[in-house]
Amino acid sequence: MSNIVIVGTQWGDEGKGKIVDLLAEYVDIVVRFQGGNNAGHTMVVNGEQFISHIVPSGILQGKTCLIGNGMVVDPAVLLEEIDYLGSMGIDVGTDKIKISEKAHLIMPHHKQIDIARENMNGNTKIGTTGRGIGPCYEDKAARTGIRFTELLDQKVFSEKLSAVLEEKNFYIKNFLNAEIIELNRIIDQYNSYAERLAPHVANVSVLIDRAGKAGKHVLFEGAQGTHLDIDHGTYPYVTSSNTVAGNACCGAGIGPQEISGVIGIVKAYTTRVGEGPFPTELFDETGDKIQKKGAEFGATTGRKRRCGWIDIVMLRNSVRLNGLSGLVITKLDVLGGLESIRLCVDYTYKGEILHDFPASLKVLAECEPVFETMPGWSEDISNIRQTEDLPENARNYINRISKLVEVPICIVSVGPGRDETIVINNPFL
Repeated sequence: MSNIVIVGTQWGDEGKGKIVDLLAEYVDIVVRFQGGNNAGHTMVVNGEQFISHIVPSGILQGKTCLIGNGMVVDPAVLLEEIDYLGSMGIDVGTDKIKISEKAHLIMPHHKQIDIARENMNGNTKIGTTGRGIGPCYEDKAARTGIRFTELLDQKVFSEKLSAVLEEKNFYIKNFLNAEIIELNRIIDQYNSYAERLAPHVANVSVLIDRAGKAGKHVLFEGAQGTHLDIDHGTYPYVTSSNTVAGNACCGAGIGPQEISGVIGIVKAYTTRVGEGPFPTELFDETGDKIQKKGAEFGATTGRKRRCGWIDIVMLRNSVRLNGLSGLVITKLDVLGGLESIRLCVDYTYKGEILHDFPASLKVLAECEPVFETMPGWSEDISNIRQTEDLPENARNYINRISKLVEVPICIVSVGPGRDETIVINNPFL
């Protein structure tokens, strides 16, 4: 039995969806353990693009996909996604998609609050997606959230929503100056969601435990990236959940001894969506070239991603926080055609060398990257399937990354397609 956790090592958008889709061939179950529909996974199979926001990427491989208790779920979006995937000929039956009975529901008041707050904050906004993720996690921590187990009991759901809306509507109207939420309309709407989703609701923790005892392989899929973690990221410009590997246990309902490895996904350069400091950000033609060639637009929001050189300080931080046993480098092909490529190996702050990622955003914003420069390559590498066939400079680049962070590379992605991949060491074989 192998249970592997997949995490992003940067600010998300590292290409986790493709790697989960690729490795799902070798597992029986894929579990998503945190986040909501503020994340998007883009997968390309046989030239056809699929985008998922809630359902784990393993659905394309016909695997059982579990939505863990650590997630917050907008039932309307989930049903849209199920219908979309079904229309593409993908099996989305009740035996293929299961939702934890303990997962929390995103409600209309969460989205209303999310959007209204961002509008009020103006220049100090966080840069949320407006999907209601943060307010839903707030209610979870405040013990006023509503879970799927309550959704399936109409009486309990109505009572809980009625109590919650009294407070939320007061806040929405009197502080945020936004439109209040009408109780009965939401009750009717969510009862209709419950009718369709009830067959998908299960005790996900028990399902994973049974799978482990039967010797099955499980892949745990995280969303966003390590530096968007609510505790360990560039706070407050972070998401509202723990994105690090340790949360696979909390967000799925398993013990840490069940995890046999952690694979970190790192883009061959760095991107960021939204606000916050970005030490290696490029503001020149090279940055524009990487952005355009890499098609760096958010799968969820369509927002243009900020681009910069790879940040080894950031990556070392991820190695430690996640306990990485292997590294996947994605979008290596995007760097093709550049005369030279740079790696940020340290920071300088007020004349002092910093080897570790600082907690203070003020310090991070004033850090200057210490770069190493390596020669680039001009060859198209999208058809290469063995590392020895890569251009020498491309091999040197990925080997340098591995050496700097002291983690072996197990996979290199050289294009968006499932087959455009160099597999060095499959963690399930």
